[in-house]
Amino acid sequence: MACNHCPSEVSNAATDALWRQALWIALAVNGGMFAIELIAGVMADSKSLQDDALDFFSDAANYAISLGVAGMALAWRARAALFKGITLLLLGAYVVTAVVVAALQGSSPEPFVMGGVGIAALVANIAVAVMLFRWRSGDANMQSVWICSRNDAIANIAVVAAAVGVFGSGTRWPDLIVAGLMAALSFAGGWKIVRLAMAELRTASTQAAVHP
Repeated sequence: MACNHCPSEVSNAATDALWRQALWIALAVNGGMFAIELIAGVMADSKSLQDDALDFFSDAANYAISLGVAGMALAWRARAALFKGITLLLLGAYVVTAVVVAALQGSSPEPFVMGGVGIAALVANIAVAVMLFRWRSGDANMQSVWICSRNDAIANIAVVAAAVGVFGSGTRWPDLIVAGLMAALSFAGGWKIVRLAMAELRTASTQAAVHP
């Protein structure tokens, strides 16, 4: 007979509630920073800031998806993770394209706006990453959330470094180089998430065959 108060079930319910709460906070932070960085990126003519803004938007969407599948069967969580992994790969491809176009057409990034907004975004992302750290070894869906948050914090450090480089060199190249590195980070994170999700989908398929 099922036990409604078994320790393991209570623990799972408590963990799920904490997970949902963390996702709601992360969703709000990323949604707000997306708007701030997008406006600042356009004003500063900074590709690295604009790309980071898109990353914030992607993460906000991913957190919303994670909220939707929280508590669902492994197969659905794995499918959500797979979608997020593919999204990161596509984001990386877009960033590479934007960098090539900017390199050919030219840009004039404003380092002070880049640095100020980059530091604010870094603080926000570190706070989210620390909050989500406890779920870094969970299923593919949980790991995808942690990887996105970790990558964002690393990217923000790079944006601040790019601002210093633009200021010191007086050229756009530090901004474009950092944007390219951010694309590489998206590719690496996306591929890891895709591999984890595919492995979990195979596990879920095996379980369904054994226990139809």
